[in-house]
Amino acid sequence: MKNERDIRDEASMIASILAGETQLYHELIRPHERSVYLMALTYMKNESDAEDVAQEAFLKAYRNLAGFRAEAKFSTWLISITLNEARSRLRKQASVRMESLDELMDDSTKVSPALLRDWREIPSEAIERGEIRHLLQQAVAGLPEIYRRVFFLREVQEFSVIETAEVLQISVPSVKVRLHRARMMLQRQLSPELRAATSKPKRRWLPWS
Repeated sequence: MKNERDIRDEASMIASILAGETQLYHELIRPHERSVYLMALTYMKNESDAEDVAQEAFLKAYRNLAGFRAEAKFSTWLISITLNEARSRLRKQASVRMESLDELMDDSTKVSPALLRDWREIPSEAIERGEIRHLLQQAVAGLPEIYRRVFFLREVQEFSVIETAEVLQISVPSVKVRLHRARMMLQRQLSPELRAATSKPKRRWLPWS
């Protein structure tokens, strides 16, 4: 997560770009290039389309930089532009029907206890085993899109629940439901392989680290 100094430096850089130092734009977006591409990839079906979406998102962000509101996070704004571009392309291609799932889980619904204290807390020794790392990446990539998008923003980008809701244009309760379901899907799929790994010293890790 960005600290206050990072945010101040980012705001100063944006002001300089708007004042004419356009060469700073690449420096501004460099920390966000991978996250923008990965977000585009959660929508598009291949790497080439994801790259096109990411490039267009950066161009649109540059063209509209003067409209960026300083009270918002630049990363949130950039991700929103990326999602809008991806959605626009999908509508034009008419190849994907956007799903809508905003039903809420009944609070009384019984959920089995988590088998992992935190799915991210997997020891480095286990991650270094190629098959475990591959299983994690494959499991996350295999999540249904509406769950994968929420999971990516909350767990990888570390957006807040409110920021995630704003970016995806869904309700806060829907964010919580989708994230919960994504975690449960990963748990059911991965628990046999990862149960042994949790008995070793832990470190925080994400598949994209």
